[in-house]
Amino acid sequence: MAVSTPLLGIAVLVYLMIIFYLGWLGYKQTKAVDDFMVAGRKANPYILAISYGATFISTSAIVGFGGAAGSLGMGLLWLAVMNVVVGIFIAFAVFGPRTRQMGKNLRAVTFPELLGRRFDSRFIQGFAGILIGIFMPLYTGIVLIGGARFVETTLGIDYNSALLILTVITAAYVITGGLIAVMYTDAFQGILMFVGMAILLILTYTKLGGVTEAHQALTNMAHLVPETLVKGGHLGWTAMPDIGTPIWWTVVSTLVLGVGIGVLAQPQLVVRFMTVKNDRSLYRALLVGGPFIVMMTGVAFVVGALSNVYFFREKGVTSLAAAGGNTDLIIPEYINLAMPEVFVVLFMLVLLAAAMSTLSSQYHTMGTAIGHDLYRQFLKKGDMSQTVNVTKLGIAFTILVSVVLAYTLPPSIIAPATSIFFGLCAAAFLPMYIGALFWKRMTREGAIASMLVGSFSSLSWLAFVHAKEAAPLGISQMLFGKATLLTGTWTVVDPILVATPLAMLTGIVVSLLTRPIAREHLEKCFEKIK
Repeated sequence: MAVSTPLLGIAVLVYLMIIFYLGWLGYKQTKAVDDFMVAGRKANPYILAISYGATFISTSAIVGFGGAAGSLGMGLLWLAVMNVVVGIFIAFAVFGPRTRQMGKNLRAVTFPELLGRRFDSRFIQGFAGILIGIFMPLYTGIVLIGGARFVETTLGIDYNSALLILTVITAAYVITGGLIAVMYTDAFQGILMFVGMAILLILTYTKLGGVTEAHQALTNMAHLVPETLVKGGHLGWTAMPDIGTPIWWTVVSTLVLGVGIGVLAQPQLVVRFMTVKNDRSLYRALLVGGPFIVMMTGVAFVVGALSNVYFFREKGVTSLAAAGGNTDLIIPEYINLAMPEVFVVLFMLVLLAAAMSTLSSQYHTMGTAIGHDLYRQFLKKGDMSQTVNVTKLGIAFTILVSVVLAYTLPPSIIAPATSIFFGLCAAAFLPMYIGALFWKRMTREGAIASMLVGSFSSLSWLAFVHAKEAAPLGISQMLFGKATLLTGTWTVVDPILVATPLAMLTGIVVSLLTRPIAREHLEKCFEKIK
């Protein structure tokens, strides 16, 4: 659908004016290192909740996973359940309070620094900074792709131009205003996203004849599932895939568990817990965070699947066929063809908000990982001079890497790349993070061993076993003469199901075999933690 240029121009102008104003507010309130890094540890709980949700839900969730639901069906709603139960309730009520207090006790301002100081190890902080600096740009790149693809299809402008516009605008307020500016803009963008997704759900059901008729129509389309998907275990868009088939393993292990569990160890999300002044703020944030995530992920997955009904009625094809086989284009194509012009404009702003809210947090996290954790703390051995300036240089460098990746990554990459990064974080950080918060017996050596085993086993499984990545990479083929080292079901089992338990076991065994951390240090770490 061609969108009215004046209407679009006014909407974008108003949106950008609000963003720049909030960024300016953040800049004015950023006076010290703690302000730039952790929002002064005094963030409003409701701003925290919406900021956390808006950071969590990017264009990868709306465009990438919505498109995946258009192909694989409503089985992805289990990911929405995991997001709420694990990503909100367990994260805020169980992990959040201990993270906040321990971060305050140790004066940590980043997730790697929290882990490093808990285990009294600059190596942990430096290695975590390297891992984030190398692999988060992959996640950032696909968020850029999601936002730029919708701008491209809606406005008809060049994809490269769309990438540069998103990058420059977001980088401007992150570099100048730090985490305060990020959280202020995230909160506004989150509200816009919530309203937009609610309207999308209502319009979709209205367009398709109501809730019951829409879902029944989708159920009746099971015989139209493409033959290649049927062979993989697809049983229809309103049914889970056949248990044990490649598609079942993709949905359950890669998408549902990979993202659903990996969220607990996302650096850009964990740091949010260190921005509030007390535990009550975290509990109050639950009241907003839960409904927000339900609306964001649930609507994206439902609409993505139901888009098949629309395309079949209008064009006689499935969503995947209508999008030319690229799942990343299903949601943009559906919005542009099925929705009224005014909503197309609103939804473009929703996707801009989703992209920018996540990008801003990613830029901030990557910059602090490279500038603060790796360079300042690990290489310069704790020299705190010019911390903010070095972090800003780190932000600029990682932004450049992310843009390059956004130019070069292949089609239909959004959902898989998100799962890769979330799974890597789960394997590398989650066992050590759990030990840091809940098990005083975990030692420095145990934490380091867990992190190294989790990181390298996850990456090795991706490179040599998991067919979706191993075959295109070609490393196994080059070294061993075959696409994957293992065959059969193993090639569709996600690394998170192998690497994370292995890292957990390693951390426990090594900790029990090595000397405990000094009691005085533990008392400092766990002071005021019940």
